[in-house]
Amino acid sequence: MLRKEMTKVEIEKELTGKGDYVLIDNMTRFLKENLPVDIKRFVLLKLVEVYERRSMFSDAALVYDRLIEICMTPADKVGYRTKATECYIKSGFYDKADLSMKNLSGETRLGERAKMNSSIKDFYLKQAQTYEKEKRRARAIQTYQKLLTLNLLDVEKNEINKKLLELYKETGMIKEVMEMRKKLGV
Repeated sequence: MLRKEMTKVEIEKELTGKGDYVLIDNMTRFLKENLPVDIKRFVLLKLVEVYERRSMFSDAALVYDRLIEICMTPADKVGYRTKATECYIKSGFYDKADLSMKNLSGETRLGERAKMNSSIKDFYLKQAQTYEKEKRRARAIQTYQKLLTLNLLDVEKNEINKKLLELYKETGMIKEVMEMRKKLGV
């Protein structure tokens, strides 16, 4: 059982060899105690690791949000905010991802903001391609449609529209196929 006076090494030793759900339960109970900041950060990072391993991305995003509250450096804030946004995207909560991105853009400088927006755009694209490979066409359509709302070049928009046209055909969305053909001039 985890106790407040334990060191990081002792906590690590206590957590090894246990199942993921037991780890989640033990760590969430432990986090309810009044812990020092460094121990709290350590346990939260262990917890987020388990959540990501189990593909529990919405829970992982919430833990990243908690990490943002206790982190010390602006670089850590940006890193955790980016990871939270990615987890929201993976879990399909695009509205929360947008909110997280807005918070992130408020914490970064102008040069970093462009890089961050580019990385989030790339992440949306990778996630949509993953959905396509997994034959999760409805999720791929949602992700590509969301991607079209971001700042994209005309060439990128055209490629995404072509992918959407193929996905609409595969899913039998006749109305959308006709609209997309008109839009693409096909």
